[in-house]
Amino acid sequence: MLHTLTLNGVPLPYRDEGHGPPVLLFHAFPLHGEAFMKQVKALSDRYRFILPDVRGLGRGAPPSGPTEMALIARDALALLDALNVESVVVGGVSMGGYASMALLREDPGRVRGLVLVDTQATADDEAGRARREASAQEALREGPEAFVRTMLPRLVAAGPESDVGQEVAALIRAASPEGLAAAQRGMALRPDSKDILARYAGPALIVVGEKDAITPVDKARQMADLISGARLEIIPDAAHLPNQEQPDAFNAVLDRFLSGL
Repeated sequence: MLHTLTLNGVPLPYRDEGHGPPVLLFHAFPLHGEAFMKQVKALSDRYRFILPDVRGLGRGAPPSGPTEMALIARDALALLDALNVESVVVGGVSMGGYASMALLREDPGRVRGLVLVDTQATADDEAGRARREASAQEALREGPEAFVRTMLPRLVAAGPESDVGQEVAALIRAASPEGLAAAQRGMALRPDSKDILARYAGPALIVVGEKDAITPVDKARQMADLISGARLEIIPDAAHLPNQEQPDAFNAVLDRFLSGL
């Protein structure tokens, strides 16, 4: 069920599903919180999933400027305050991983555990920022279909015409052109987070799809090497969205981590 928190006049949609220790999960770009429904279905009898929609993606209203990762993190912290959740396992996929690291930077005392999925700790280089700006302009011209066409083939190993490919396409199509552009521009501004991960002393799970070409296994290994005691899990037959493409394998890995906290 979708709820809404109004923060400084801005409606922030979120899902709050299940019972047990709270787990805050940030979705990937250009999706929304429903991307975690396969985790909710399998694990909500043991964990409480708090799933915000990033502004402008899903039902969220786009911001007036770039959706910086710190803004996503502050929105989530305000949501936790509204729900009276003191500490939480924080995780995310891709852009959601950037948001998780931003939340760790903003308020490390709230983070009981960290789950980073198909993401990276490094900032964009100049060429990467230029590609994001070109993508932002394309979003404003063409809307979500631009990402269904160009990005979807790289998100799932099974391909755009597969069942999971069609699920992901539907999630992409819920985004607004302005929200897509703002998120791309926000990701371009994110800082390098290797320092944050190196200082983090809590439990950490790093997950990556074996066939991820966007943030490949080497990027996951780099993050795992930065965090003392981090667990690295590689999901076979999955690309950039293993929680959707191989949910049984992903859920088993996530459950094992969460149950051990």
